[in-house]
Amino acid sequence: MPIVTIELLEGRTKEQKKQIAKEITETIVKNGNAKPEAITILFHDLTTDDIAKGGKLLSEK
Repeated sequence: MPIVTIELLEGRTKEQKKQIAKEITETIVKNGNAKPEAITILFHDLTTDDIAKGGKLLSEK
């Protein structure tokens, strides 16, 4: 049972997430020998306060 976690900077629409989920599912079915109903995809939307690069929050840049 594949579980895919995707962490993205917030702002993607529901339609964008649906397309991402569809294409990732198709790829795992094609290359990972799994059935679509066995694949779980988790989206985590992150704010610029949740991500730091070079020791600084993105919200501070």
